[in-house]
Amino acid sequence: MLRSHRVAWACCAALAWHIAAHAQSEFPTRPVRLVNPYSPGGSVDLVGRAVAAGLSQIWGQQVIVDNRPGAGTQIGTEIVARADPDGYTMLCNSSAIAIMPAIYRNMRFDTVRDLTPIIQATSSAPMLAVHPSVPAKSVKELIALAKAQPGKISAAASGIGSTNHLTTEMFQSMAGIKLLIVPYKGGAPAIADLIGGQVNMFFNSAAVFLPMMPSGRVRVLATGSAKRADYAPDIPTVAEAGVPGFEASTWFGFYGPRALPAALAQRWNDAVNQYLKTPQAQAYFAKQHMTTVGGTLAAFASYQKSETARWSKLIVSAGVQPQ
Repeated sequence: MLRSHRVAWACCAALAWHIAAHAQSEFPTRPVRLVNPYSPGGSVDLVGRAVAAGLSQIWGQQVIVDNRPGAGTQIGTEIVARADPDGYTMLCNSSAIAIMPAIYRNMRFDTVRDLTPIIQATSSAPMLAVHPSVPAKSVKELIALAKAQPGKISAAASGIGSTNHLTTEMFQSMAGIKLLIVPYKGGAPAIADLIGGQVNMFFNSAAVFLPMMPSGRVRVLATGSAKRADYAPDIPTVAEAGVPGFEASTWFGFYGPRALPAALAQRWNDAVNQYLKTPQAQAYFAKQHMTTVGGTLAAFASYQKSETARWSKLIVSAGVQPQ
């Protein structure tokens, strides 16, 4: 009797494995939900909706973007962290996900432990811009000006703990200067004050600053990426312009729940890589002043961990208080 029970259990287990394996190989067989933890219209939305449309064509199943903003992206991110690991509820998020652990005290999930990194889709380098009234035509001149007037050069930040705030903290630390950091409730009022001359400098996206350059409303001094951006090859990096080793970028990636089977994770990774290599994707993201990245599951998991550690160290050294 005992042996027959064991045989029956083994048969059931084998059947369950076969069904699960078949379901994964046929994935997806119904619409897929892609959670965006931000409001519609932002950079994550631009990336998420473009990739969702591309995957819908590749898979022949609709990939639907579900915007779930709130609590500094914790609401939408937790939805995916707690979702069934079947590949049908996934996350698109920005590099802010690497900042969250050091900024929020009481998160109910761990961004490294409770999510499966799938792929880094794109990156966008922040640009350092100053108001035209600032008598600095280069990063070196800006640093010299700040050293001559400690705490006098004002730098906008769209919220304490935001990517551009921490990029500014990194800049002043590595350049050995003291800035007057002015926090705003968002990017729009910060940009308005930069244009109006109420603040002297601001790190923000190329999509914001490049269209303003021809009119002279702002002066872009450098880009924060490790190498010059393809869409702005004439603009030097902060590193080559005066702060060796400086690197900051906003990146966008995809995640699944923690226990997502390797086969499903790889299926997602393969499909997003396939889309990113298409001429349509290349043209679209270039227009958004973004660089396509792609790569393996392991590469993105490693990058996620290193970025989380790097920003955590900076937040502690800058004395930013967790919320």
